[in-house]
Amino acid sequence: MDEKQKKTVDQDWKEQVDKEKKTYQQQNQTYHKPDFKIFISSLSMQSMIALGRLENPVTKKTEKNFDQARYLIDTLEIIEAKTKNNLDQEEKKLLEESLFSLRMAYLEEKNKK
Repeated sequence: MDEKQKKTVDQDWKEQVDKEKKTYQQQNQTYHKPDFKIFISSLSMQSMIALGRLENPVTKKTEKNFDQARYLIDTLEIIEAKTKNNLDQEEKKLLEESLFSLRMAYLEEKNKK
C-alpha cells in the first residue's frame, strides 16, 4: 500500500469514527473510548477466563487453556517492558498487580491435582 492509500484509509477511518461518536451523542449514549487501564484489564480478564477462574462469556463454560493464559501473561510482560518509565503511577500499579495476580493464579491452577 502506497502512502497516498494509507493517508486515504487513515482519513476515512477518522471520519467514520467521528460520525459514530456524533451518532452516540445524538442518541444520548456513551461512546466508550479505550484507555490503557481498560486495555490491561481486558487482557487480565481474558487470562482469568483462560485459567478457568471465570466463565467464558461466549461458551458459558469454565474451561482451562494454559497455553492461552501463558500467552496473555507473556503479552502483559511485553507491555510492561515496552512501557517502562512511560506510565503514570496508577497505570504502573495496575499492570504490576495484574501480572502478580495472574502469575500466582497460573501457578495455583497448574499445581491443582
